[in-house]
Amino acid sequence: MQARAFGSTQRRGRKGWIGAAVVGTVVAGIVAGPPVSASGADADGGPRGYGRGALAADVDAVRKAGGDVSVLAELDTGRGTVRARSGAGAADGAGRVPWDAQFRAASTTKTFTAVVALQLAAEGALSLDDTVEKWLPGVVSGNGNDGSKITVRDLLRQTSGIFDYVDDPDVGGALARDFEGHRYDTTPPRTWVATAMRHRPLFTPDAEHPRWAYSNTNYLLAAMVIEKAGGAGWREQVEHRVIARLGLRHTSIGGANPFIPGPHARVTLRMPTGESLDVTEHSLQHTADSAVISTTKDLNTFFRALVTGKLLPKAQLAEMQRTVARTGDAADLAEWPKGGYGLGLRWVPLSCGSGYWHHEGDGFGSYTRTGVTPDGRRSIAVSITSNGSTPDLASFNTATRKLVDHALCKAS
Repeated sequence: MQARAFGSTQRRGRKGWIGAAVVGTVVAGIVAGPPVSASGADADGGPRGYGRGALAADVDAVRKAGGDVSVLAELDTGRGTVRARSGAGAADGAGRVPWDAQFRAASTTKTFTAVVALQLAAEGALSLDDTVEKWLPGVVSGNGNDGSKITVRDLLRQTSGIFDYVDDPDVGGALARDFEGHRYDTTPPRTWVATAMRHRPLFTPDAEHPRWAYSNTNYLLAAMVIEKAGGAGWREQVEHRVIARLGLRHTSIGGANPFIPGPHARVTLRMPTGESLDVTEHSLQHTADSAVISTTKDLNTFFRALVTGKLLPKAQLAEMQRTVARTGDAADLAEWPKGGYGLGLRWVPLSCGSGYWHHEGDGFGSYTRTGVTPDGRRSIAVSITSNGSTPDLASFNTATRKLVDHALCKAS
């Protein structure tokens, strides 16, 4: 899920249901923070000198653009890692973000979900051309919704037209009125799907001329298909097929557990009442669109393994990387003005040529940005956490895109 601030005119909920309610007011100005810290084994990062100092400068630029946030970034150059951090990491402003901080990856979870679906496709357990109705009879129906016209591929590449449940006014309203009363909610995915079914679809899928609109509901449905096709829960399959397979020791799926394991930054947001609230612990991100908890190191490992074929056969990886244009979704195009969307994977061009694969994640004051070059040689993972307000989204996204572009272009 991805976030939308209270009072924001941007339809941010599409990216994470967290945002539908998520707290905080947009920062009015830049807030200064503690000085940058950097560390890393590779001092230069490459012949053009993108090393600790350059990464630290870009990290500090993200913090200044975002406002009252903390930033942690880790770049893997293929010859070593370079890390930088900026901002306080505790709710009271004391301390720093731990170098090995774990954080809620939010919608970056979607890439994990898509990988499992494609593994099942490679094994013949399902087909991307299967309809939703085949696997989930009667689930997508009513108000013009028709599961017989939507395929598994449509779910994974966001071309189903299904309404995003996080945009339902009751969902955001409930959290806005009483966050504490809902902090530990573990609403079943079927309930959120039913919420989406109360709305007409945005469009009917068209295989020849696909239309695109980001919807978290797609990934709840994809997980429900995965469970039937794989004969086990979505969480268990992700843990077995991805996390354990790659040895991601600091990656987990929180589920109903509201706590983040291991070292982590505190996350604080400003409520509509003006009070600041520590939202680090909650159970709201427990489903297949947003439940992964990880680290910058583990996310680099995951994306490098993905693009180098360690998780998927060539045919399925090619299918995942076959992108469509993001038509008619103004908010998404504002955040990512260039590039296309594959199956749980985005493509963004680089200023130096070629491009990178990634999936972002926006949650309750916790934001994730990633990027990996097509050959898997260079990757970057960035974690941003709020220290008391919601970031200035436009400035924040511009700064993080620049950071990723600099890191992947110059760390050769």
